[in-house]
Amino acid sequence: MTEQETLMQTLRLHGMKSRWVALLETKQAHELSFFDGLELLLQSEKEAKESSRFERLTNAAKFRYSASVEELIYNPVRGLDKSQISQLTSGEYLKNGESILITGATGCGKSFLASALGHHACLGGNRVLYFNTQKLLDKTKMSRIEGTIIKLFERISKVDLLILDDFGLRKMEHQQQQDLMEVIEDRHAKKSTIMVSQLPVSKWYDIIGEKTIADAILDRLAHTSHRIELKGESLRKKSNIVQ
Repeated sequence: MTEQETLMQTLRLHGMKSRWVALLETKQAHELSFFDGLELLLQSEKEAKESSRFERLTNAAKFRYSASVEELIYNPVRGLDKSQISQLTSGEYLKNGESILITGATGCGKSFLASALGHHACLGGNRVLYFNTQKLLDKTKMSRIEGTIIKLFERISKVDLLILDDFGLRKMEHQQQQDLMEVIEDRHAKKSTIMVSQLPVSKWYDIIGEKTIADAILDRLAHTSHRIELKGESLRKKSNIVQ
């Protein structure tokens, strides 16, 4: 290992070190001017750090699917509008703390779409958490027993994007209603939330149960939200990949 490589490794400049070794092996190092070589090394380090951060963010998010917006299938019959997705991938909804409500029948690609939007948010350096809604509510219940509920709420409130999948599969208990209200209230107009459900938004009142809490939750979610209603038969019948 050369002295330069040792120094780069000590300073944890792994992207720069990798490119430097490649330049030496291909004998290009001496063909570049100082400024061109420096620019190339710095760009390599920048790309390596971005890649490493993206990997950390996606691992922490725990997505249901490894998905990207490039894999989405746009079809008017499905209700997936390319211009709307392009607008969302600009990231403005994240800056404004706006919600996205994705609804549609089983297998039509709701979770894949939510995962794709979440991955894209990670590419932009945003922190994301992905939960099955019932599992999150089970987690809040356990956290109350363990005395860590405040820490859990604080963690959820700080992520840039929260994705709650499979909302509405079961009616909610009173404490679950209050816990969901706490999560939504902490994020309202500050951080973005994606809600995914088989049920149309008009049916969400019945799932939440308590009218006062339902009004409060849906008022905060629906205000300035982006709606995506997917249609068509289940994609699971057509392929092994849900898009």
